[in-house]
Amino acid sequence: MAKEEKKTQVENQPKGKVSYPLGKINFILMGICLLLIIIGFWLMTGSANVGDTFNADVFESSRVTTGPIIAFLGFVLMAFAIIYRKKDNKGLDDNTDTKE
Repeated sequence: MAKEEKKTQVENQPKGKVSYPLGKINFILMGICLLLIIIGFWLMTGSANVGDTFNADVFESSRVTTGPIIAFLGFVLMAFAIIYRKKDNKGLDDNTDTKE
């Protein structure tokens, strides 16, 4: 009897239907987040100070604030992209009102 209670999700699904933990939308969102991370790091790149000369470009706003913010948003949204699950509308009718 204990073995009957321990059925997995795969056993309960109809044959021929395989359920994956991540869907197509998850991979699209993860690709967008990866692109945000790459753009953020690209904005932070640039030439450094060479020798005794001072390069004022090190303190540009795109390198100090914009790039890190975009990269950080990419990392945070990546967690959301992995956790995101599409809502199932099965069993929900648009005409659920019983008022006549």
